[in-house]
Amino acid sequence: MGKVVTFGEIMLRLAPEGRCRFIQTASYGATYGGGEANVAVSLANFGVDAAFVTKLPKHEIGQAAVNTLRQFGVDTSSIVRGGNRVGIYFLEKGASQRPSKVIYDRAHSAIAEAEQKDFDWKRIFEGASWFHFTGISPAISDNAAAITADACKAAKEAGLTVSCDLNYRKNLWPREKAGTVMSGLMQYVDICIANEEDASDVFGIHAEDTDVSSGKISHAGYENVAKALTQRFNFKQVAITLRESISADDNNWGAMLYSDGKAYFSKKYAIHIVDRVGGGDSFGAGLIYGMLQKMPLQESLEFAVAASCLKHSIEGDFNQVSTDEVKKLASGDASGRVQR
Repeated sequence: MGKVVTFGEIMLRLAPEGRCRFIQTASYGATYGGGEANVAVSLANFGVDAAFVTKLPKHEIGQAAVNTLRQFGVDTSSIVRGGNRVGIYFLEKGASQRPSKVIYDRAHSAIAEAEQKDFDWKRIFEGASWFHFTGISPAISDNAAAITADACKAAKEAGLTVSCDLNYRKNLWPREKAGTVMSGLMQYVDICIANEEDASDVFGIHAEDTDVSSGKISHAGYENVAKALTQRFNFKQVAITLRESISADDNNWGAMLYSDGKAYFSKKYAIHIVDRVGGGDSFGAGLIYGMLQKMPLQESLEFAVAASCLKHSIEGDFNQVSTDEVKKLASGDASGRVQR
């Protein structure tokens, strides 16, 4: 099982304590996170050789981000050092009917201003078998989009499996630009991961009989979405997470995996949310792990959904769980009873 390489931006996460709002807090807790970094940490926790690639300043805040990854066993040897700032995001956790809010402060970050010549992808992919990126990376800047394209091309030339989580962020770029840029990248992608809104936001492919605001999810509708994505981009598999939002605190959570014309659906979990940021990333990491382990497709899907279910119970971006914990939940033990 070769190394998994992920590429993106790791940010400083600043969040008020508990459920306090931005306008009422006097202090912020500081941690680190970001889509592709979250995937690398999850995989490292599962025992996978995982590397994260980005650009970070040489100063202490940049080093703190590197140190955070290292403590989980993520390979940071290909992180380029330079630039002036680490991207920041502020998180206000929602509660009940009040949604969570994210405010980005990442303009002119080191990775946003990185150059294509900063990254030697042929060297980076030595010994690797998998490359993962998300739609956040090319949304950061035109430079980052060009670097992402370079990485995808090099990954395919090296024979790696390439996965992409569409991860549309309306605060980073408009739908029209996202559709254009991401369409150009999809030719390199083997496995596409999306949530219940991404395919619509990025590619205009809508699920029928579905209303994400009310939590109404149609299995047939998303099977058709996956089929349409596969036909348009020739993906090997499409995975779609299915979140039924009851409130900011409670969701129903499941997923679908589409492969060779067949749709697989996971069991559904009723989750009470501690921290939902990174939920999709933990699903992606779980799916990658299952496929690297050559689990049957249904088993890979169940592992991914269970991993993500557990992530919703953990503070911070990173999913700090073991494979044994995930497998226990996936096998049916969802009691939450004390383990002694």
